[in-house]
Amino acid sequence: MQNICIFTGARPNFVKVAPIIRAIQKTEGVDYRLVYAGAESDPTLEASLFDDLQMPRPDVFLGVECENLNELTGRVMSEFERYLEEHPTDTVIVVDDLASTMAAAIVTKKRGLRLAHLVAGTRSFDIRMPKEINRLVIDGLSDLLFTAGASSNSIATREGAEMHKIYMVGNILMDSLRFNHDRWQRPACLDGIEDSQYLVFTINRKALLADTENLQRMLQVISEEAGNFPVIAPLRNSLEIIDNSSEFSTINFHLSTINSLPYLQFGYLTAHAKGIITDSGNVAEEATFHHVPCITLNSYTEHIETVKQGTNELVGEDAERLRDALRRMLAGDWKTGSLPDRWDGRSAERIVQILISS
Repeated sequence: MQNICIFTGARPNFVKVAPIIRAIQKTEGVDYRLVYAGAESDPTLEASLFDDLQMPRPDVFLGVECENLNELTGRVMSEFERYLEEHPTDTVIVVDDLASTMAAAIVTKKRGLRLAHLVAGTRSFDIRMPKEINRLVIDGLSDLLFTAGASSNSIATREGAEMHKIYMVGNILMDSLRFNHDRWQRPACLDGIEDSQYLVFTINRKALLADTENLQRMLQVISEEAGNFPVIAPLRNSLEIIDNSSEFSTINFHLSTINSLPYLQFGYLTAHAKGIITDSGNVAEEATFHHVPCITLNSYTEHIETVKQGTNELVGEDAERLRDALRRMLAGDWKTGSLPDRWDGRSAERIVQILISS
């Protein structure tokens, strides 16, 4: 029996590991335990999340909660080492690029265990970003690098990873999207609004939210170009600054800010939109899967496939580039996207087969 530990550090990780758990459950000779770095009482893990994803809650909560990344790294290392001492483990799968992910990766290799990195080979090429350091460390330690596309393969190879360690399994997010395609739930915020007759706007990056002057310019552009066309923004907490600041009082808003939505409702919202404006790489990847036009408020993307083949366009943090792209989006003048290689919803199957055969 092969014992696998799946380590998760934050809510978005669960969307990526749910397909792997389903694939493991269908495979003989493999057992797993799901470990979460945070506490069982973590408010981001709403009750509906695991039901929506049709997956079990974590078997183990390490209970680490702190803001300082260095402190978090040390505490996760200590707690995860204690877990590995008590539970026989052959392989640890870590996801993405969080400080907790890096901590788990370091402990795994110090104990001589096999380490697999899900969504390996992603880079911003900005070493000032803490997550970029995490990515470099995790990929450097990993025995198995599961990449989403050819560009990530090239990065891993260029940085010295041996070819036999790199596996292009595709984008694991697509597995969850395909699995839930017929399970989306139309949210109440769309009452009275037809499908494809609204835009979705999300923003989360701290740098964007902190630059209120530039944020004001971009919101002004959205207001001017969208006119009376509905713009749904499921980020009320992130945009408290708008409601509380006089700097935004002059903007003629046609923006409906709502609370964050459950997974299945947010999936419906983005899948049926006319277009999306976001700073989230995951949302841009989902837009490519759904063939929905997407504007990303960033100068780079970890998955360039969404731009080269998909429906995504990068405009940086430039309000005028946003204006040009938004005009084309609303006019229906947008490129036709296609699904990148192996973004077919079968990544989890490939991963489990690699784990049991290598």
